[in-house]
Amino acid sequence: MNDMNLQLKNRLKGMVLGQFLGDAASLGVHWIYNTKDIEDAHPEGLQGFEVPAEGHYHAGKFAGDFTHYGDAAGVLLDALAEQATFDAASFGGAFVEKMDPGKGYTGYFDAATRGTLENFKNHVEVSNDPYDFQGGADDDQLATISSLAVLVAFYVARNNGLPDDRSEILKQVETLTRVRQNNDRAIAYCKTHTRLLLELLAGRDIHSAFHHVEEQLDTDSTLDLEVRRKLKEAFQLKHKSTLEATELLGQSCPLICSFPSAVQATVKHNEDFPKAILESAKAGGDNAGRAAMIGSWIGARIGADALPHEWIGKLNRSAQIRAILKGWGF
Repeated sequence: MNDMNLQLKNRLKGMVLGQFLGDAASLGVHWIYNTKDIEDAHPEGLQGFEVPAEGHYHAGKFAGDFTHYGDAAGVLLDALAEQATFDAASFGGAFVEKMDPGKGYTGYFDAATRGTLENFKNHVEVSNDPYDFQGGADDDQLATISSLAVLVAFYVARNNGLPDDRSEILKQVETLTRVRQNNDRAIAYCKTHTRLLLELLAGRDIHSAFHHVEEQLDTDSTLDLEVRRKLKEAFQLKHKSTLEATELLGQSCPLICSFPSAVQATVKHNEDFPKAILESAKAGGDNAGRAAMIGSWIGARIGADALPHEWIGKLNRSAQIRAILKGWGF
């Protein structure tokens, strides 16, 4: 870890903090699909870190808290904090313990978590064999992709630098994805997200990173062809506002909608971190999941030092996150 240059360390830290910042900044307007409702509730515009209103999906949470996406990413971060290698069973065990409403979790209980817990409990009831945590929900939404920056940072730290051969990290990404999402579409998008993060960490600018990854996608894979098509659709809408583009590409949770919408916001606003996050938040729908991706991409490009420091200070887990990242060498 000590051999990594300061620029890479700064980008790794920015990538992880950016992911958490995007999620937390969108908390109060998450899953509001009518953008007029967002405008009416915030006539002076979104500032980020709005408190969820009474009756909202995340009612009871405070400014600086995470959605369930960020909570799960925090479980992954904590599970990896002291490990030498990623272990699906270790993370899976922590996940089913900490994200189960029956054991005290009070955040939103989404479909991926519900399905993962059901499959785990079904196994425990009929078998004494250890569970491999590779039978997550059949879900193609944002559960894993909104956490992935944590695994990428961990892998690079333990590898003491960016990998020359990406096959191992992509295999680990698939393993991580199957913990909560045993779904090939989710895996395809998660691998693409990982490739993007690695390109940005290596120093490519945002536009060239996206185009370079587009060229890497397998033309013999139906799902990779789908991802390539979605990347192109996002780029073709770069001239439109993020609100308009998100309405066309899709506001909702499935990756076939949320991934290209996140791409459009990123290429539209380039390295302007707050603008990209807040414009995506204004576009409604699953803006927190999109913002986790947007934040990690821009954070990996500009580094932690260029992130809004006042935003970092608003994260309620800021000190714990930064302490773990410091333990990883950045």
